[in-house]
Amino acid sequence: MSTAALLRPRVAADLPARLARSAAVTGAGHHLRTQDVTSWLAERARAHRFTVRRVPLDRLEQWSFAPGTGDLVHRSGRFFAVRGLAARVDEGPYGSWQQPVIHQPEVGILGILAKEFDGVLHFLMQAKMEPGNPNLIQLSPTVQATRSNYQRVHAGSSVKYLEHFTGAPPHLVLADSLQSEHGAWFYRKANRNMLVEAADTEVPCGPDHIWLTLGQLGELLRLDNLVNMDARTVLGCLPLPETEAGALHSDLELLSWFTAERARHDVDVRLMPLADVEGWTRDADGIRRPDGRFFKVTGVAVEAGNREVTGWSQPLIEPCGTGVAAFLFRRLGGVPHLLVHARVEAGYLNRVELAPTVQCAPRDWEPVPAADRPPFLTAVLRAAEQGGAPYWPASTPAPYACERGGRHRAAAPRTCASSRSRTMIG
Repeated sequence: MSTAALLRPRVAADLPARLARSAAVTGAGHHLRTQDVTSWLAERARAHRFTVRRVPLDRLEQWSFAPGTGDLVHRSGRFFAVRGLAARVDEGPYGSWQQPVIHQPEVGILGILAKEFDGVLHFLMQAKMEPGNPNLIQLSPTVQATRSNYQRVHAGSSVKYLEHFTGAPPHLVLADSLQSEHGAWFYRKANRNMLVEAADTEVPCGPDHIWLTLGQLGELLRLDNLVNMDARTVLGCLPLPETEAGALHSDLELLSWFTAERARHDVDVRLMPLADVEGWTRDADGIRRPDGRFFKVTGVAVEAGNREVTGWSQPLIEPCGTGVAAFLFRRLGGVPHLLVHARVEAGYLNRVELAPTVQCAPRDWEPVPAADRPPFLTAVLRAAEQGGAPYWPASTPAPYACERGGRHRAAAPRTCASSRSRTMIG
């Protein structure tokens, strides 16, 4: 056999078209009509017992404050720990600070299984309960599990459908990338985001799972608190067809700008004992700042009838205000562009990552002088108050709008499709 016979196409040329066909099917899929998904989620919520109650941190079962460091750790030494973090950055109003942070030195799996029904790709989504969800149960990836969970450190049941992701044949993997967790709350935490096709394999659909098209998911993304953040992250990794004729910046220009941003920043971050963190206090309600800003560490006891373990306790990060994650949007030469931000966060693996134009909790910035607040925050909040989507002002030249923030650039949506985002406005 010649070596040429061993060669395969470098990309799956038909995948964007297959995804486009799936995206075009919005009203109903193989399993359910789109308008019935909310009722299905409500039925799954009624089918199990779900409760979450607050518990003081020193009364969490199997958790304790470690002697000497004061770190909040699990008895097994696995899952995660709440430690202290000291950070120093070279820009912004906060040059240095200390804070609690979640330390979880293991890579989790966020995986969505895909399969064709009647020639249309469908995606297997899960009705998953998480204690931090405002409505407890949301549409989640097929598999959403940390390594401690899928290795069954909790001694509970196994993670359903895990074998499709841990042993996936390479030719069935449609997307696969590491994406970071929230860098302000996690220390160098990443998840493996995967889309895997079950081509010729029968996949039984359990009662808490459902097959949906990409178009159905797109419609459901418009509803509050229905598709969870992890599912959005995996969907953001899907390859998109290249339909635009060009962009304000070439891919190489954008990559060079982003590489320069990563190279120029001085970011010094180190873990420290939680007991030594300055500017935070611990009381019966948890660990918090005296001024009530940013976040607090609180404890919860959980009951969840459809999880691998039906009851457990854990610490949680609780934000102290509603956050805003927004892209400014504008058509340039008829091509949609988003204004992306090269954002520094202390917990990122690589110092800087692509982020929305604005990503913050506005109340945290109220004591800060207006000149030091996040660029474009005022424009985003004003547009939100008016009930419309924020755009760059038509009178503002696009290159100037990009440079004004220093760490912002305009990119066609295809270019930044794999960056993690939460809420998109525009």
